[in-house]
Amino acid sequence: MPELAEVEYYRRVWASAIGSTVMDVGFHPQARVFRGLDVPSDSLRQLSGSTLHRAFAHGKQMLFGFAPAGWLGLHLGMSGQLRAEARDYVQNRHDHLLLRLPESTLVFYDPRMFGRVQLHFGSELPGWWTQLPPGILSPLFTGARLAAILQKHPASPIKPLLLDQNLFPGIGNWMADEVLWRSRIHPATRAGTVTPSAQTRLRRVVREVAEDALRVIAPDWGEAPDNWLFNHRWKGGGHCPRPKCRSALSRQDLRGRTTSWCPACQILPNP
Repeated sequence: MPELAEVEYYRRVWASAIGSTVMDVGFHPQARVFRGLDVPSDSLRQLSGSTLHRAFAHGKQMLFGFAPAGWLGLHLGMSGQLRAEARDYVQNRHDHLLLRLPESTLVFYDPRMFGRVQLHFGSELPGWWTQLPPGILSPLFTGARLAAILQKHPASPIKPLLLDQNLFPGIGNWMADEVLWRSRIHPATRAGTVTPSAQTRLRRVVREVAEDALRVIAPDWGEAPDNWLFNHRWKGGGHCPRPKCRSALSRQDLRGRTTSWCPACQILPNP
């Protein structure tokens, strides 16, 4: 599933066409990705003749502005991708939205259709965008906000809490594991037991991992370095990348998500 940095990568793919005018719109009207529309899917045709002029990312969501038409919101779900193809690209059955431009074709591809398309007409930002929670790199994501989140969900294991997009926008499975490994916090640690000093460290590391991911992955889908947990967490047999540790990693399903951690570096506190 695309996370914060992968979403930023895809945002940049379409943003490369800023300044181009939409010549035609192709879409599959009955596709499940259009379930988020509060207008008929045929309204997408109103993007024809408008010019792409803005491109935003927030967590796992993107927003593209078209003048004078309005705003197109995209959520990639589990398998969605944005691509820029040739002008004469032929639409296939998983390409649920195409924007044909003078020099290229912008494609929203989603074979599993867990993604979502939203549409808003007018110059003002849509309410479903402005009401999103503060991003983890926003100045509004303060230590007090983090403390309030943990206090509100004291019995929740910290790992699934990090995956809540209403609390930590953009954090997905691998990023949550990376954050907890760098913070030396066991993924099953109850949120209410995270000490003030650990909260300070957690907030710093959440932002650090986001910045690192945006720096390494977002520009060109770059590969994570081996001193991240990322390259070692995917299958059994991985080892902690800390040179002074190298302990075998543990893997377990935690509330439906595969979780990886170092049992030597991330100790579960006594209840």
